[in-house]
Amino acid sequence: MVTPLRTPDPADIAGNALRTPPHNYEAERALLGAILMNNRAFERVSDFLLPDHFADTVNGRIFRACAKLIEQGNQANPVTLKTYLENDDLVSAAGGTKYLAAIAAGAVTIINAAEYGKLVYDLFLRRELIAIGEDMVNEAFDSEPDEPAMGQIETSEQKLFELASSGNTEGGFRSFENVLVEAINLAEAAHRREGALAGVTTGLTDLDRKLGGLHKSDLLILAGRPSMGKTALATTIAFNAAKHFAETENEDERGKQVAFFSLEMSSEQLATRILAERAKINSHSIRTGGLSNDDFGRLVIASQELNDLPLYVDDTPAVTVSAIRTRCRRLARQSRVPGHSGLGLIIIDYLQLISPGRGERTENRVQEISGITRALKALAKDLNVPVLTLSQLSRAVEQREDKRPQLSDLRESGTIEQDSDVVMFVYREQYYLERSEPQQRADENAEKFHERMLKWQERCEQAHNIAEVIVAKQRHGPIGIEKLHFEAKFTHFSDHIDASYLHEPLE
Repeated sequence: MVTPLRTPDPADIAGNALRTPPHNYEAERALLGAILMNNRAFERVSDFLLPDHFADTVNGRIFRACAKLIEQGNQANPVTLKTYLENDDLVSAAGGTKYLAAIAAGAVTIINAAEYGKLVYDLFLRRELIAIGEDMVNEAFDSEPDEPAMGQIETSEQKLFELASSGNTEGGFRSFENVLVEAINLAEAAHRREGALAGVTTGLTDLDRKLGGLHKSDLLILAGRPSMGKTALATTIAFNAAKHFAETENEDERGKQVAFFSLEMSSEQLATRILAERAKINSHSIRTGGLSNDDFGRLVIASQELNDLPLYVDDTPAVTVSAIRTRCRRLARQSRVPGHSGLGLIIIDYLQLISPGRGERTENRVQEISGITRALKALAKDLNVPVLTLSQLSRAVEQREDKRPQLSDLRESGTIEQDSDVVMFVYREQYYLERSEPQQRADENAEKFHERMLKWQERCEQAHNIAEVIVAKQRHGPIGIEKLHFEAKFTHFSDHIDASYLHEPLE
C-alpha cells in the first residue's frame, strides 16, 4: 500500500521560515572586547578565525581592522580603530565609537578568548551547513538535464569536504618532545619488522628494496613515453598489492582494497590486459577470439585467481580530483574487516586526463596541472594512503641520443616534480633499438655494414626483455635504476634475474 503524501501544515512552514541561522552576537562582542583590552587574545584565535566567520558583519569588520593593526605591529584599541572605521557606514550605523567603547567595556579575560573564538567558528560552520543544505534542495528541484543526480551528490560532498578542511581550531605548534616520541615509535616499529617493508608492496623485489614499498600519504609519479609499459607496470603493482591485502596476516593491512582509476582505457580493456598478463596469453588473441583450448583453460584459471581480489576499477572519463576523493572516501568506509580502513592504495592512469574542477579551468595548462597535483597530494595525506599517478612525458626525449627520461621531461614538470614525493620513469631500450635497425648507406661497403649490424644485434640481445625503472626523485630515500623483466607479448613485469646468477653453482 502506498502512503499518500502529507500536505505540509501551514504552521510548520511558518515556523521554519521564522527560524534564524545559529549565531551568538554576545560571544562575538565578548571576543572583540578581549582583543581590544589585550591584543594577545588575537594570537589565540588568529590561526582559525576569519572576519567572514562572524554572524554580525559589523563585528567581522572590526575583527578585520584589529587584525590589520596587530599584524602591522600596532596596538588595536577603540582609539586606534577610530581612524580605520570612522568612514565605514556600517560601523557608523551601529554606533561607531560608542559601539567600540561598549564592546571594550564588556570584555572577557584573555583566558576565555580561545573558547569564544571556537564558539564563533562552530556557529559559522553550522550556518554554512544550512546554506549547503539549501543549495542541495534548490539544485535537486531545478536540476539541468545535462547534470545527473550523481554529479550533484559529488558536488555537495566536495563542498562538505572543503568546509571540513577550511579551518582547524586544533592546529598549531607541537612540542618537539611529543614529535620525538612519535619518531621513536616509528623507529621501533621498523626495528620489529626486521627488514620487512614499511609501505605497500609492489610485488617487485628490487623496486620494493629501493622504495621500501609505497608509503602512506605519498604522491608517487610513474612516467614514461608511450609504449614503455606504464599501464602494464601499474596493473602489475595493483594486482600484487591487492593479492597481498587479500592474503596477509598483518592486522593493519588485512582487508584493504586497491582503487584503480582508468581514465584512458575502459574497465573491460583493463581487465582483459590483466587477464592476459596473468594467463600469459597475448591480449590481441583474446580480443580477436584466436584462443586455443589450452589458452582458454589458462584464461579460466586466471579469472578464478582474480575473482576475489580486492581490486576496484573506475573508468569514468575526465574525472575530477574531487570526484576521485569522494569515491575513495566511500571505498575507505567499505572495509572488508570491521574496524579497519578499507583503502590501501590509489592508482590513477593518468594525470593529464584528470579534469580540473568547477571554477578551476584556466587557459594556462601548467596552472591546471599544478592545482591537480596539489589536490592529489592533499588526497594522499587526507586518506593516509599512497597515491600512484601515471604521467606522460614530453617529446623532448625523442630528440636526444640517450632516450632515458629526466625530470625535466615531465609535462608541466615544475609542479609535478615539486608536489610529488617519488618520481619514477619506465624505460625500455629494446623499444628504441627495434625501431632503429641499421640500413646500408650508399657510401658503405658490405663489411662495414655487416659490422654495424652485428653490433646492433648484440645490443638488441642485451636489451631483450629488460626494462628499467629510474627512480629520479625520492624525498625520503635513494635514487637510482632498477632493472625488471618485461615480456612485451603479455605486457608482464616481473623481477629481473641477472644472467651471471644462472651460471653460479648451487651450494
